[in-house]
Amino acid sequence: MRTVVGVNDDATIRAGLEDLPAPELDPVATVLDRPLADCRVAIVTTAGLKPNGEVALWMTGDQSFQELRGDARDLQLSHFSPNFDRTGIIQDLNVVYPVDRLHEMAGTGEIGSVNERHFSFMGAQMEYSTMIQDTGPAVAQQLVDDGVDVVLLTPI
Repeated sequence: MRTVVGVNDDATIRAGLEDLPAPELDPVATVLDRPLADCRVAIVTTAGLKPNGEVALWMTGDQSFQELRGDARDLQLSHFSPNFDRTGIIQDLNVVYPVDRLHEMAGTGEIGSVNERHFSFMGAQMEYSTMIQDTGPAVAQQLVDDGVDVVLLTPI
């Protein structure tokens, strides 16, 4: 039996990305000034989630973001990459967007509350300057305006 290696196999993709430059960001240590039980929490994901029925695909390089209503569960994964298994996401959206788990934590008092909106970006970016300089800070400001204390980042 012969194995056919294509442009989308894992080894080829890894080899093509291993020399991709990554930004050097200075780490910022943060200490909460209150217990988690008093904090508002939001999700920022790179799962490329969009409400069902909207344009399904973000193209690689699209550094925009999608606002997700806190009560929305009819979300679709917009990634078109064949390089990860979507089975878990199809079975339970909380794998990439754990909003139900956050509501459970708020219900038991482990966190104070869950924000009314969350945000999704498209992952797998080859160039990210717009995210660093524009769209990322725009989302951060909206979260600050919402009174969010903690952001749960779910990278995909």
